[in-house]
Amino acid sequence: MRMIDRIMRRAVAAGIGARSTALLETIGRKSGLPRVTPVTNGLDGDVFWLVTEHGHATNYVRNLQADPKVRVKVSGRWRPGVARIVDEDPEIVMNRISTANPRARANVAIVRRTGTEHLVIRIDLT
Repeated sequence: MRMIDRIMRRAVAAGIGARSTALLETIGRKSGLPRVTPVTNGLDGDVFWLVTEHGHATNYVRNLQADPKVRVKVSGRWRPGVARIVDEDPEIVMNRISTANPRARANVAIVRRTGTEHLVIRIDLT
C-alpha cells in the first residue's frame, strides 16, 4: 500500500488524477514532520469530506487527532483547514462525494470494498 501511496502522491503533485484524488497533509504525531497521503477528492465548497478505509488504525487519523491543523491539496492548490471526526453515516458521505465528483466514483468504490472501519472526517477549510 505504501508503494501505491507514493505513486499517487507523485501523480497528484504532477496534476495527474487531480479531479478524483487530493493530497492530505498532517503533522506526524511522533516526528513532528509533515506527512502527505493521497485521499479521495471530497471537496464541497469550503468543506472537505473524507471517509477512511481503516478508521482509527490509519496513521493520518491518529496524526490529525493529535494535531487537527491540516492542509489539503485540491486542483493544484494547498488549502489549510481544521479536521475533526464527525458522527455522519459513511455511506451517505460516500454517495455525496460520488455525486459531487463523478471522477471520484472509482476511489469511493475501492474505499467501500476494502474498508474495515469507515470513519468520516470533516475538514473546515480556511
